[in-house]
Amino acid sequence: MLRAANIDRLRRARNSAAMPDPIYSTLTICGSAVPMKRAGTGAPILMLHGSGGSPRFLPGMRLLSEKFEVIIPQAPGFGGGEAPPWLERVSDLANFYLELMETLDLREVHLLGLSLGGWVAAELAVRDRSRLRSLTLMDAPGIEVPGVKGLDQFLLEPEAVIRATYYDTKMAEDAVTRALAPENEDVRLSNQRTVAKLAWQPRFHDPALQRWLHRIRIPTLILWGADDRLFPPAIGEAWAKAIAGARLVVLPRCGHLPIQEQPEEFARLVCDFCAGVDR
Repeated sequence: MLRAANIDRLRRARNSAAMPDPIYSTLTICGSAVPMKRAGTGAPILMLHGSGGSPRFLPGMRLLSEKFEVIIPQAPGFGGGEAPPWLERVSDLANFYLELMETLDLREVHLLGLSLGGWVAAELAVRDRSRLRSLTLMDAPGIEVPGVKGLDQFLLEPEAVIRATYYDTKMAEDAVTRALAPENEDVRLSNQRTVAKLAWQPRFHDPALQRWLHRIRIPTLILWGADDRLFPPAIGEAWAKAIAGARLVVLPRCGHLPIQEQPEEFARLVCDFCAGVDR
């Protein structure tokens, strides 16, 4: 249950004029220009975005930046850019983010993967957890659960995919208007091309990944929307079973993006989890 003190604290933070604004910069890693947002101070939270590309600096991110340094890079191939020749698999993105952490000399990182970024984060943690303090996965594809099938977004029209992403119909309507605006078409198409390259076959999972998840030996939080139609909560349960000691939290009345539909609860859960790990 959400504690009253946390609700009050998060509401005050959301309404505060002193909330940190992101600093925008660009660096070059693996031959690709990487736009990046950073805000706040404290232990680093490295946030890996999903198939929609690096999101706007959302309220949930602002709330996290009150307690932590939030770092949000945009992966190559997203945001309107061309995918580099080396980007062929999700594991390539995992290696790319390992390079990014080395370049920035990030240590004791709280790694937070949103949707497709959660799959990438898990691949990264399997490969090298030496710079990681914790792992949080939000509605992440990447593993297959027999008998559990979500909507196949490669077979749906773009508008249908966006609407299926949300529980809140008003939020879905706003997202459709924003994403399908003519000025955003190049970004939307480049994101779709890159996601198809990474997750077309097999659909949104790596058959070999699950057998190596035992290598993730750091505190892990799994967050899931109870009404996620793209990747049903049973997939979250499978992640929690496969990663030793992982904790699963399912948020009611929420679709695929808890960070947007329930930003206060999302931020509270992540803040409490990361702070608990740091103690």
